[in-house]
Amino acid sequence: MDKSVHLLKLCVGAESVADLIDWQKQPRAHGPDGLPRHVTRMWPRREAEVLNGGSLYWVIKGVILARQKILRFAEVDRGDGIKRCGLVLDPEVVRTEAVPRRPFQGWRYLDPGNAPKDLGKGREKIAHLPPSLMAALADIGVR
Repeated sequence: MDKSVHLLKLCVGAESVADLIDWQKQPRAHGPDGLPRHVTRMWPRREAEVLNGGSLYWVIKGVILARQKILRFAEVDRGDGIKRCGLVLDPEVVRTEAVPRRPFQGWRYLDPGNAPKDLGKGREKIAHLPPSLMAALADIGVR
């Protein structure tokens, strides 16, 4: 069986998962196929592993709070001669357990064994807490 891996990325400018969802509703966040994209300069070397069920996990205000399945990669040319990688994402944003994460640049690989679990049914209310409170709860082991 082929191995899979996820990507981890800071959601710069978002204060909450709702901000991410609102941003992705805007036409400029979509590619020609209507699916949301996140454009990054580097193309993942572990492409096959990412496309084998990987998701993009979003870090918002220092806490992993959501993920989106990565459907494929698409080359993006903005006319400046630099070829970029467009992460084509499933439109569904899945809220996850809160896991604190220190800032970093670019994206990182995330092993499936270290990925936070999706929030289960009945835990929707916790998903609307401020990221700082979610981080504090995660620090003390409340998920």
